[in-house]
Amino acid sequence: MPFTKTVKNNAYFSRFQTKYRRRREGKTDYYARKRLITQAKNKYNAPKYRMVVRFTNRDIVTQIVYSEVTGDKVLASAYAHELPRYGIDQGLTNWAAAYATGLLLARRVLKKLNLDEQFKGVEEADGEHTLTEAIETEDGERRPFKAFLDVGLVRTSTGNRVFAAMKGASDGGIFIPHSERRFPGYDIESEELDAETLKGYIHGSHVSEYMETLADEDEERYKSQFIKYIENEIDAGDLEEIYADAHKAIREDPFKADENAGPKKTKEEWKAESKKYKVAPLTHAQRKARVEEKIRQLAA
Repeated sequence: MPFTKTVKNNAYFSRFQTKYRRRREGKTDYYARKRLITQAKNKYNAPKYRMVVRFTNRDIVTQIVYSEVTGDKVLASAYAHELPRYGIDQGLTNWAAAYATGLLLARRVLKKLNLDEQFKGVEEADGEHTLTEAIETEDGERRPFKAFLDVGLVRTSTGNRVFAAMKGASDGGIFIPHSERRFPGYDIESEELDAETLKGYIHGSHVSEYMETLADEDEERYKSQFIKYIENEIDAGDLEEIYADAHKAIREDPFKADENAGPKKTKEEWKAESKKYKVAPLTHAQRKARVEEKIRQLAA
């Protein structure tokens, strides 16, 4: 068959569906997405919320999202790069940071919906498997805010960091249906969760143990790998207190502003910022002069 160029006219775009492009590119698991967004008809178009957790090399993204015909809408979001406001300056993509980011998201959502006083969650992380339950109020039973975990394309193996973010959000007061089977410390044979192991992960004990081991066995590697910890005078024994204080600070003020951030830039300032890196195209006269200059250089 000869090569035929696809003519992208109105007929092409009227049939074009983003869904199949994202499926081809391996960006969306539509088998999972269909079940996460399909709402029962007797819910009368009530939003079906999902907790979206995504990881990059340097950040953790957590969002509460619901779907409409026009697209996905984000109710609230929290990022690991916001954790320095609460005292966590290093290790912003580890298990403990993922838990703190999930906790921050939960407290933000509940504060936004004026439910933060009614649903406190687990105020001191103990590693126990708990689900947020309905409470009795003067007006009757009040059910908690409910969301389903959306892991994207991540392999959901035991101990994965997506479950850290989920645990943080669950302890923060959001009802996310789940079991304890994928948390660190779960024993397959006895089918029981070791709460102390999970509590250690929440407070970064696995990081502190690795720091101590590396400091004893390979000091050079320890200095290169934990250089930021050393610069900030953070020892292995300080991590548990740092994370515990951060959890308290998140509960006190989930919308804490960045003290080091300057005033917000205007639309014109952002436009000027983007133009700094844009290379302006040469005029006809400039291109002609450039060619003549090259000819002179070659002649010389």
